[in-house]
Amino acid sequence: MQDRTRISAYYPEDNFEYLMLKTQAKREFGEKLEIVERPQIAKLKDTEVRVKVHHCAVNVADTLICTGNYDQEPDLPFVPGYEFSGEVLEIGSKVKEFAKGDKVIGLNKDTFSAMATECLSSERDLWKIPQNVALDTAAALVDSYATVLIAARRANLGDGDTVLVTVSAGGLGLAAVDLATNLFNAKVIGACDTEDKTEILREKGAFSTINYSKKDIAKFVMKETEDKGVKVIFDAVGGDIFQDCLKSIAPEGCIVVLGFSSRKIPQILTSQLLPKSCALIGVSLTHYQKNVNETYRNSVQEIIDMYLDEFIEPHVAENFKLKDVNDAIKHVAEGKSPGKVVLDIS
Repeated sequence: MQDRTRISAYYPEDNFEYLMLKTQAKREFGEKLEIVERPQIAKLKDTEVRVKVHHCAVNVADTLICTGNYDQEPDLPFVPGYEFSGEVLEIGSKVKEFAKGDKVIGLNKDTFSAMATECLSSERDLWKIPQNVALDTAAALVDSYATVLIAARRANLGDGDTVLVTVSAGGLGLAAVDLATNLFNAKVIGACDTEDKTEILREKGAFSTINYSKKDIAKFVMKETEDKGVKVIFDAVGGDIFQDCLKSIAPEGCIVVLGFSSRKIPQILTSQLLPKSCALIGVSLTHYQKNVNETYRNSVQEIIDMYLDEFIEPHVAENFKLKDVNDAIKHVAEGKSPGKVVLDIS
């Protein structure tokens, strides 16, 4: 049984609003989020920070977790949202890098919980930003761009390399176009499923674009590269598009799997990599957060610095109010925009 949306818009002094997945009769996942209230967690752990959330990005992972299709199934009730911006309200006794009033960007990849007026975050998952930074854009910045930065370095992307980027929803594809073009000086072909998205890809720096709902990606890429193929492919779509990527790669090239916005995980035989001696790499920012934390921390900080230097600019496609959260989730799930969708929590 799926929940219906219910709005409880009141603000008792000792409580705060948050979004949650919850059930009325059974512990089942549905597509609807409710806005409810709960008591504030009174005591912080030593390394925790209490943040007043101003904005929270709605990512593809949020849509998957809300329908029970994520690789980690949380206990219900559950608060989604992991990429956010806000202001520090309180710090734990061992927190050294932050103080009350600091503006921050956060990635709660362990606990999610950021679709709320307040959330708790580990010190290691927060980054300080200047007071004058626009918090809606800040909430759309680090997850996609840091993932792509690590991926590009894993793929040894270099000056003048040809790159294919597949784009659907959530911002990963656009971040790949932005960084490949402006940081690595690569020659980018952008592939997406609508004509309006091709315009956005060209604005981000793609020299050539294809609407893969109308044309064959592999044939287009081979024509654009004089039958050489591309050196690096960033695939954020998956499904049948991934098979087209295999046909588009150059000998000794590299295909980087960034995600599956199509919700279809492709199956591949390792023998398919042999004809072109190509490499297949998977990149998960969550993996780096858990296992290579220094790379995770440094990559996010690099992205913040690039943004502050006006070197990169995330594309915020839509802003939604808190009360319209289910529309925001649907917007991302249906792949209506290649850019970020951001919730205004404040």
